[in-house]
This record gives sequence, C-alpha cells and structure tokens, in this order.
Amino acid sequence: MMRIGMVGAGGMGTVHYSNYAHIPHCRVAALVGKSPQDQERAAAWGLKMYESITEMVHSEEIDLVDICTPTFLHKQQVLESLELGKHTIVEKPAALHKNDVEEMFALAARKGVQLYVAQVLQFTNETAVLRSLVQSGEYGPALDGYFERLSACPRWVQNSWLFNAEKSGLIPFDLHVHDLDLIVSLFGEPEESSFTCCAGTGRGFAEQYRFQYRFFGKLNVCAEAAWFHANLPFTARWRVYFENAVVVNDGAGVIAYPFDAEPRVFDTEEKIKIPTGINVPPTGWYLTELLHFLRCAEQNEPSPLVRPEQVAAVTGILEKMLAYAL
Repeated sequence: MMRIGMVGAGGMGTVHYSNYAHIPHCRVAALVGKSPQDQERAAAWGLKMYESITEMVHSEEIDLVDICTPTFLHKQQVLESLELGKHTIVEKPAALHKNDVEEMFALAARKGVQLYVAQVLQFTNETAVLRSLVQSGEYGPALDGYFERLSACPRWVQNSWLFNAEKSGLIPFDLHVHDLDLIVSLFGEPEESSFTCCAGTGRGFAEQYRFQYRFFGKLNVCAEAAWFHANLPFTARWRVYFENAVVVNDGAGVIAYPFDAEPRVFDTEEKIKIPTGINVPPTGWYLTELLHFLRCAEQNEPSPLVRPEQVAAVTGILEKMLAYAL
C-alpha cells in the first residue's frame, strides 16, 4: 500500500485526490495546506491537515509526496520533500529556471528517491499514437509539426498569481509547456528556437505566442499558445506531416491521411473517464499518469516518459523565451 501525502487541495490537488480513489494499492494519508479551502477539503476527505511537509512526514507514514500548489511554491516544497527522503510528484511546471530543475533532480539522486513532473499530456491516448508513429517510422520521418493550445484568459485564478511572470511564467510555462514537453520528448532538443508574441493595450503580459523550433535534419515545428481576451472555447490539437502521411489530432480523435491509401482512424477512446472538477472534461489522463508514477516509485525508477534531461531542456528553452518577452 502506497501512502500519499498531498500538498495543496486546489483544482489540481482535488483532481489528484479523486483519481487516487480509483487506485486500489494506494491511499491518501494526509494533507498539507493553509487556506480555508484546504481546511474544507481536509474535513470533507477525512484527512488530518498539516502546515508543512516536514510536520506531515514526521507525524504520518508517508511513502510519496504529491505537490499540487502554485508554481512559485514548487521549488521549496520539492526540496523539502526530497530532503526528507520521499518520492515526490510535482505538478507542471516543476520550476521556472533550469538551474532549479537541475538542483531538484540532483537532490533526488543523492537521496536515492525519484522526482516525477506531472506532464499529463504524455499520458493521453492521442500522444501514445503519435509517439508510436514517430518511433516506428511507419509513415517515414517527421518533416513538419504544428501544435496549438488556445483558451480564453483564465478567470478562475485566485490572488492573480497566474498573471505574475515571476510566480507562474505566464503563457510559456503555464500553457505552452505541455506541447513543448511533448515536442522535446518526441524529437529531442531543438537546434534553434524563436517566437513572436502580442498583447492588447494595457494588458500587462503577452496574450498570444507563436513558437518556431528547428531540428537537425529536415524537421520544423511550429506551435501557438494563447490566453485570448475573447471567449474562445479551449482548443488543443496538433498536426504532424510525415514523409508518407499527414496525421491530425483535431481535438476529437486522431486520423492518418496517407497519400495512396484510405484514411486511418485510430482508437483513442478512453475506457475510464473520471470527473475533474476543473475546466477539463471527465478523462482518464490523470489516472494513467498517477498509476505510471506509482508503479515507477514502487520500483524506485525514473519515469521513461518525463525524463530529468527532458524537463531541464524544456525549462531552459522557456526561461530564455520568457526573459526576451518581458
């Protein structure tokens, strides 16, 4: 039985807690939090609440700490958990600076425990299809890719921390990090990176970005991410052009369009869909992700899908871009 210590009971903390309930070989044993919302959730979940990870670990039997707090709290909380010798899951992004990410993973290695970064896009059926096609070379090498992640400007955030570059990393770290992590995991670190961005008068931060990545060989990848000042429905999709087919994820499913054959529709339907309580429809993504991390932790092994060097590379790219955008 894997005993989980939760840190934070906001939107993502609630998502993780709800999904742990579907995993028979684990249980959430305690919660770290300070806000009235944390207190309400602890009472509703029947958990004792502590003010710090150290206090929780010294008071409870904890095998793994799951950190679901705002980005600017991640580094201190991850280091605290790792110093206590606990396997640790942290929500994305792990940190806003490459040096901080490298420090976290170095400490995990010294302590003989694992750090897992919750890049949930790696655990979707659509990503599994794309990963398989890239690795197998079934349609030849990838020549071009386009990844899109767009939404209306978030209205749910509390205390406006999401709109503070030093606390959230804004659109590059909060939104585009999903697609860049996938891009780097599939194609490696790009040889060159560039971007453009724009913002309305007086908005205080760039609202829309276009990213361009060039890789060794023929491959070019473009991506777009935005918090529009408009009520645009959330949109997440991608298109990859292989030598012998275009493969499209239109947000509803994945279809390959070969040149000399009928379109191929991939089965990406989820067998289990768990309500999230946030602006994500019921899904099995988080269950797949947490099951993966727990299985890796039981063997004290790193995740092959969210690797330390991958997290560091993505953080370094975004850190440089954000510095230029400000």
